[in-house]
Amino acid sequence: MCHIAELKMGVAGHNDPLLGETTCGSLLQQLQLIWDEVGESDEDRDKMLLQLEQECLDVYRRKVDQASSFRARLLQQLANSKSELTRLLSALGELSISGIPDKTHGTIKEQLAAISPSLEILCRKRESRVKEFADVQLQIQTLHGEIAGNLQSNRLRNILESVSSVHDLCSVLGMDFVGTVTEVHPSLDDSVGVQSKSISDETISKLSKMVIRLKEEKSKRFAKIQTLASQLSDLWNLMDAPVEERQPFQHITCNLSSTLDDVTVPGALALDIIQQAELEVERLDQLKASRMKDIAFKKQTELEDIYARAHVAIDSRAARDRITSIIESSAFEPSELLADMENQILQANEESLSRKDILERVDRWMSACEEESWLEDYSRDDNRYSATRGAHLNLKRAEKARALVNKIPGIVDTLIAKTRAWEQEQGMVFSYDGVGLLAMLDEYKKLRKDKEDEKRKMRDQKKINDQLAAEQEKLFGSKPSPARPQSSRKVAGARTNGVAANGTPARRLSALQSGGRTASRDGRRDAGRPVAPVNYVAIAKEDAASQASSSHTGPSTP
Repeated sequence: MCHIAELKMGVAGHNDPLLGETTCGSLLQQLQLIWDEVGESDEDRDKMLLQLEQECLDVYRRKVDQASSFRARLLQQLANSKSELTRLLSALGELSISGIPDKTHGTIKEQLAAISPSLEILCRKRESRVKEFADVQLQIQTLHGEIAGNLQSNRLRNILESVSSVHDLCSVLGMDFVGTVTEVHPSLDDSVGVQSKSISDETISKLSKMVIRLKEEKSKRFAKIQTLASQLSDLWNLMDAPVEERQPFQHITCNLSSTLDDVTVPGALALDIIQQAELEVERLDQLKASRMKDIAFKKQTELEDIYARAHVAIDSRAARDRITSIIESSAFEPSELLADMENQILQANEESLSRKDILERVDRWMSACEEESWLEDYSRDDNRYSATRGAHLNLKRAEKARALVNKIPGIVDTLIAKTRAWEQEQGMVFSYDGVGLLAMLDEYKKLRKDKEDEKRKMRDQKKINDQLAAEQEKLFGSKPSPARPQSSRKVAGARTNGVAANGTPARRLSALQSGGRTASRDGRRDAGRPVAPVNYVAIAKEDAASQASSSHTGPSTP
């Protein structure tokens, strides 16, 4: 509201109608007069003034952003100039430049203005050194030719080799070879005979400079085409472009894995090829802006997949709503959104890596519990020792399952220790699909203890039943008749119901199994694996029925 007061004070300070200038205050004064005439309320006026203030802030913010971008370009230009200066000093074998003031402080423009003369001096020195070097080389070649007595042949061979180099370079660059080589001397055209070609010092010098210039141009175009190829590849991958769309630019993207010397295909670095790549990059940039929502959702899906594999529960709907609101906002910047999502994916991968060891141990625990559940079902099967197909395989599996089940307590204790160490290091709870793993393991240990207690009660009950049977045999001289199984079944059923009457293990099992399924990323239940092992507690009714039945009907066949 302080800005509104300043605006109102500005109106009061510009009430002089004699001033002919149009200022913010005068325009605001006209607006106040219009409001007075219309009859706008103070509340509506304040809202409009707030809106004006926000628009002014937006204008200033855009100007600040433009100034920041301009500063960044100047800093990059300054860095490039300093790098070029260092490179030239190194190439010329000089430590500094005399006569040029060393100005490393001041504004960016002042530093650029200070370094520019130094660069010009060094460039002139480099050209002078190159010319001197070429002259010395030419003198050396001349002396060698005079000593060997074949100066004429050597000159002609050098001319022909240089002409061949110009031909190859022009072919790659898509340039007119005849027009280029005849700029050096008209006799260098292929239509002129070998004996009629100019082999003068001037021709050799010009031809050497022409080869150097063409090589520099090739290097510059190669760097440009590699940059464009990289941009094309990134944009295609970002938008899942089909192979048919990428195929027409295969001759451009193939340069990503090539070196400068590998590029020998005619027209590979022609200007029209570079222009074609630039137009495609520009088109894909515009397409990226229009498809930003799909691209962002693709990144979000990748993020959700990472968390799903790591069994980390996240609010996918809220994240997608946030992406939608950002894209629809006026201050939306595609590069910032993608950079933020890439950072989230990086953090998710790091978190997934830190959870990998514990998750592998959780899988071992669940696999062992599944084998324990199978073993219990197998043990209740009266036909497990029958000579049926595959019975021996089940016996082998049962042996391995018993060995694995015996390791479950150790697996659970190690998993608890690992989880506690992770939580202390990370400062957060280790959750497994939204459920605290330590809480899950503690509940599992408690229910497993209840299960063992229940089994112990069954064994004690069996001993009592055996004693009663023995006493009955002493009193009546015979064991209970197996011809009346109905009564034994009733007794077994009554004892089973009595065991299940305390009901705690069965109720906990049902509660854990009803709420223990993992929610997948799209909200559907994942039936592939429960959060907790399915055999948290063995079903007491079946254990009680089998053991009570065996105690009343006599020993069963193993």
